[in-house]
Amino acid sequence: MQYSKKTRHIEIQESAQVRKALKKVPKQVAVAYEIWANLVETHGVVALGKFPGYHDESLRGDWKHYRSSRLNRQWRIIYSLEKNESIDIISVERLTPHDYRKKK
Repeated sequence: MQYSKKTRHIEIQESAQVRKALKKVPKQVAVAYEIWANLVETHGVVALGKFPGYHDESLRGDWKHYRSSRLNRQWRIIYSLEKNESIDIISVERLTPHDYRKKK
């Protein structure tokens, strides 16, 4: 599979909830997250669309302006994307077993 050359710097920022969750999730979920993060850092969020298993989609309701990617049948990543002049910042907000309710 061919990808265009990366011209922008990509930075992934994880919330405290994600860092804490990664210590407790099943090992295969943590490995799937690392694969997801490497793919995004290397090729950007657009690469997720080329892999149908991620089912990358925008969310609605309380999570408007956020996106979701599947790590497996149960676990999801909820993240947002902010583009600046030369950097894309991907803020990973939640690592969740398919619960999109926004915690306040």
